[in-house]
Amino acid sequence: MSKQSLPPAQYADLRAVFINTTLKPSPEPSHTEVLMDVSQAIMRAQGVKVEHIRAADHVLAPGVQPDMTAHGFERDDWPTLYARVKQADILVIGSPIWLGERSSICWSVIERLYAQSADLNGKGQYVYYGKVGGCIVTGNEDGVKHVATGVLYALQHLGYSIPPQADAGWIGEAGPGPSYGDRQDDGSRVGFANDFTQRNTTFMTWNLLHLARLLKDVGGIPAYGNVREQWDAGNHFDHPNPEYR
Repeated sequence: MSKQSLPPAQYADLRAVFINTTLKPSPEPSHTEVLMDVSQAIMRAQGVKVEHIRAADHVLAPGVQPDMTAHGFERDDWPTLYARVKQADILVIGSPIWLGERSSICWSVIERLYAQSADLNGKGQYVYYGKVGGCIVTGNEDGVKHVATGVLYALQHLGYSIPPQADAGWIGEAGPGPSYGDRQDDGSRVGFANDFTQRNTTFMTWNLLHLARLLKDVGGIPAYGNVREQWDAGNHFDHPNPEYR
C-alpha cells in the first residue's frame, strides 16, 4: 500500500461557513448537521476557520432586501449572518429533503443571499465573486441531486464559483426509517459506513478547498468583462453591437 500523499497547499488562512437549513432549532439533533460535520472535520484538520450556523436558530424575515426591518418587519437576523458569510471564502449550504425539495429555510437563506447580490467587492465585481460554494443534502426519499441542482445553480448565479463535484448527500430507504447518523441496535451509526456518501463528501470538501486556494492566490476572478460600472460607462468588452454588423 502506498503512503498517503500530503496536501498540495496550505489552507489555514481560509474561512468556511456552513449554513444548516434543517427545520429543527437547537438543541434538537439534525441529521444534516451530522453529515456536514464530516466536511467540517476535514477542513478543520487543515487549519481552516470553520463556522456552523443553524438557520432555524435565527429570525430570517421573508424578502430579498438586505435588512427587512426597513420594510415593516420587527426583527431580522440576516444582516448579522451576512457579515459572517461575507468574510468566508467557502460557503456550504446543508438541507434536508422534504417532498423531494430543499427545506423552506434553505430557500429562505438563498433569497437572503440574493438580497446582497448587487453589492460589489473591492474590484467592482458582484460581492460573491471569488468565493466558492457547495452543498450537502440528507433525507429518506429521492431528491439529493434535485436539491443540489437548485442550490448550486442559485449559488453560481449569485457569483459563487462551483468546483467539480460540489455536492454530497445521503438518503436511506424510501419512506419512514432511520436517518443519517441514527444509532442502530448494534451501536453503529446509519450511513457512516456508506462508502459512496463518505467518498463524495470527502471529494467535495477537497474540491472546495482546492478551488478556494486557487482563487485566493490569484486574487479572485479577473475583473475584466464582468464589472457593472464599466459596462454602464460604455465599455462593453468586445460585445458585438448588432447595429454595426
